[in-house]
Amino acid sequence: MSVLPQRDRLAGVTLIELLVVMIIVGLHAMIGVPSYLQYTMRTQRTEAKAALLRLGANQERFYLQNNRYSLDPEALGFPGKVSENGVYDLTIATVAGVTQDFVATAKPRPGGGSNGIDQTKDADCATFTLDSQGVRTAAPDPSGRCW
Repeated sequence: MSVLPQRDRLAGVTLIELLVVMIIVGLHAMIGVPSYLQYTMRTQRTEAKAALLRLGANQERFYLQNNRYSLDPEALGFPGKVSENGVYDLTIATVAGVTQDFVATAKPRPGGGSNGIDQTKDADCATFTLDSQGVRTAAPDPSGRCW
């Protein structure tokens, strides 16, 4: 009885094993990357909210000194009429032309800010507003979770 010598099996990874690993990594990336992008977009909304709240507080200070609200974000401490990193443009309007009320709006700035963040693709919370009564709104805000 003769036994044929078996070939020593070389240690290594086969092409099939490599393809299976690449498919698994690809599936994880397909699931993880959009979730991560949504997460970062939600976290950048805080810049708009913080800017509007600071603008509202500065408006109240301005009102105490001048008996009217300002329509100029620069006079309230926002150089260039933008949020801290320049991601959002800030505007202030009166309600029905009366300077005793105001509505401040933060909209994403095309091209993004100095931190490289561009929020113009944020379709869920494109615009944030704060009025003189402290009412906070966002548009379109389909989930009701922007503020």
